[in-house]
Amino acid sequence: MLLRLAGGRVYDPAHGVNGEIRDLYVRDGRIVAAPGPDERVDQSYDLTGRVVMAGAIDMHTHIGGGKLNIARAMLPEDHRSDPRARSPLTRGSCGHAAPGTFATGYRYAEMGYTACFEPAILPVNARQAHLEMGDTPMVDKGGYVMLGSDDFLLRLMASGAEQRLINDYVAWTLHATRCIGIKVVNPGGISAFKFNQRRFELDEKHGFYGVTPRDILRVLSRAVHELGVPHPLHVHSSNLGLPGNADTTLGTIQAAEGLPIHLTHIQFHSYGTEGARKFSSAAARIAEAINATPNASCDVGQILFGQTVTASGDSMTQHRNSGLASPKKFVVMDIECDAGCGVLPFKYRDTNFVNALQWAIGLEVFLLVTDPWRVFLTTDHPNGAPFTTYPHLIRLLMDRTFRNERLGLVNADARALSTLASIDREYSLYEIAILTRAAPARILGITDLGHLGTGATADITVYRDEPDRERMFSTPEYVFKDGELIVRNGAVVKVTWGRYHTVEPAYDRGIERRLKEHFDRYQTIRAASLQISRDEMAAFGHGAEVRTHPCRRGTP
Repeated sequence: MLLRLAGGRVYDPAHGVNGEIRDLYVRDGRIVAAPGPDERVDQSYDLTGRVVMAGAIDMHTHIGGGKLNIARAMLPEDHRSDPRARSPLTRGSCGHAAPGTFATGYRYAEMGYTACFEPAILPVNARQAHLEMGDTPMVDKGGYVMLGSDDFLLRLMASGAEQRLINDYVAWTLHATRCIGIKVVNPGGISAFKFNQRRFELDEKHGFYGVTPRDILRVLSRAVHELGVPHPLHVHSSNLGLPGNADTTLGTIQAAEGLPIHLTHIQFHSYGTEGARKFSSAAARIAEAINATPNASCDVGQILFGQTVTASGDSMTQHRNSGLASPKKFVVMDIECDAGCGVLPFKYRDTNFVNALQWAIGLEVFLLVTDPWRVFLTTDHPNGAPFTTYPHLIRLLMDRTFRNERLGLVNADARALSTLASIDREYSLYEIAILTRAAPARILGITDLGHLGTGATADITVYRDEPDRERMFSTPEYVFKDGELIVRNGAVVKVTWGRYHTVEPAYDRGIERRLKEHFDRYQTIRAASLQISRDEMAAFGHGAEVRTHPCRRGTP
């Protein structure tokens, strides 16, 4: 069947298309070239006056894994307060800060998102995380597997192992867990916390292994690069949330030694120590460093006011913040001696000095980083805010008047320390399409998503061009997934399951002998038990396709 989407105003930054009136054609789930004069169009949509973009991609959202299940279990009030009515097509699911898998998929699609990536999968929990993501309908998915506090890596480094051996371990981990990237959380800090180190500075030695966070960042960023994994090392820096941590963030960029590095939820790592309260914005310093460092990119992790839950592998930070939980309950736990997690509910308040300044800092980063291809729209769902707040965030970026109105409502002391009111920049629709479509696809190495060129997967979102950008991005008129209409006027009209995205870098299988010996001696499961087959993955996702993207080796 040949489908025509006629006369829409197309924003496709991957091909430099900025609001041009164009027709799009779709056949067999792909965008195709315009048909010949004798070829029949089977179905057509008149999109005159509409804004047309590729399906949106959330490159950092916590939608699967043990920590989210803990959050769901410990917050029954979150589910009671945000029910979702079941329809003849959809299943019952609910939750605001930590929604169930079904609600997650439906709500993403209803906002025009067609792909989501879970950024913190532990190898020991990978099978369960993929099962959850497989039960998340409507969207493609993938994950980043966590390394950096695991005993095997730290032992390799402590023994002075060659980089090639570390590369083999990293590649094996990606194969075993069926993930698309490598994530490091508070490098070495989750392990150091178990040895009673309560802070772990960038150049501080681990009390047991004798390695530093800088060492870990250096070897992992090099491994990712030399293996040719498209997505750079995805880094949750040390000292999250602490005043003065901007210095650590700047040092983290340097630790990559010129190799690609992605700094995640950078708002939480952009704090100075100026002012009477010794807490200030360092957004300008961080943005200046990103602007001057072509190998560095970031997502923001914008906080937005209201109730949410923080769920993180950074058990050191979550333990430190446990007294701030609202309501007063939290979990901090160890996982198989290789990692940990902390979960605590939190309410961001616009009257609170720290929260208000955090809100302003995130927006300052968005507006001061000049290259929209290297800054990404996230709230670190649910840590900064639930993903359902994205339309509100987009309006803050696109509408300076609205942004300054909201600034006028926050804590006055925080407002006085922020430069937000002096920033005139407003994002354009073209730049929003970069942040939420073209750039995420490019940084992940997925060549057939995030654009509307011939051969692309036909994930397409159609919006009414409304002056209220929050309203516009909340309720697309049409969302197409693989060329099929799945959402009309914000309501699901067809349920689909998406696909998985992975990478499989080459490695020397000799590493498997070392891993077997290590797991047999130190762990409660066998190394072979971690390995997930392609057939398993397809079964997890209701028969979903597992799409493997190529790795192109870097220069050792």
